Amino acid sequence: MSDISLENALSTPTSRRRIRAFDAVVMTLLMLALWQAIGSWTKGVAVSPPLQTFVYLFGLLRTGMFWDHAAATLAAFLLAFGLSALIGLALGLIFGIRRFAGEVAEPMLAGFYTIPKVTLYPVVLLVFGLGMSAKVAFGVMHGLVPMTLFTLGAVRNLPPVLIRTAKVLRLSPGRTMLWILVPACLPDIVNGLRISFSLSLLGVLIGEMFSSQRGLGFLLVNGMAQHNVPLSTAVVTVIVVVAIAANTLMLRVGGRTARRPNP
Repeated sequence: MSDISLENALSTPTSRRRIRAFDAVVMTLLMLALWQAIGSWTKGVAVSPPLQTFVYLFGLLRTGMFWDHAAATLAAFLLAFGLSALIGLALGLIFGIRRFAGEVAEPMLAGFYTIPKVTLYPVVLLVFGLGMSAKVAFGVMHGLVPMTLFTLGAVRNLPPVLIRTAKVLRLSPGRTMLWILVPACLPDIVNGLRISFSLSLLGVLIGEMFSSQRGLGFLLVNGMAQHNVPLSTAVVTVIVVVAIAANTLMLRVGGRTARRPNP
């Protein structure tokens, strides 16, 4: 009886939240300990220790220079992520409905996804030049494919009755996608957005490292070139914190959409 009571107590929403919070605290402490160990082992040559990094970051956040670079990265990322999400969603829905087109496009997209995008750097520069357009192109190249593949797989796994119902109701293709496919595929679409978010951000940062003089990626490379380890470590810390926070938020949204009843 006591085991059943304990199991019921641990299965309550409050208990689950406490367990997740405890796990997050433990994981954060372990990461900080590992970070401190690496910083001490390298004597601050490769990675600055946590305390030194946070002190430097606090001062960096008070400068206008940092926020100018952060604004440049944010503008490029929002555009790249928006294009990746919208185009990837549209392509995934179209390829999912049109089976033959999806069977042809899926291996091509998967093959492109495996190519290291850095190898396409000369082509991107030749087509888009330096600046914002090249950064956005790098971001879209990274984030478009996973969004398309996630949506494509979600549409393929839908019950065929949904498509037949849309045909019986004589819905247009646009209304079929908007009213039936998107709500039914919402959990997988959110997961695709989560992956696309991370990869679009990665692509934008890579673009800033190679083809820009503004942005957090440029600031990171500049710190490495000047052997300014605290600067490089502080920029990486900001990027990691933002990525973890965004992924955590999208995981929660994805969990809530997965618990919703299917239409």
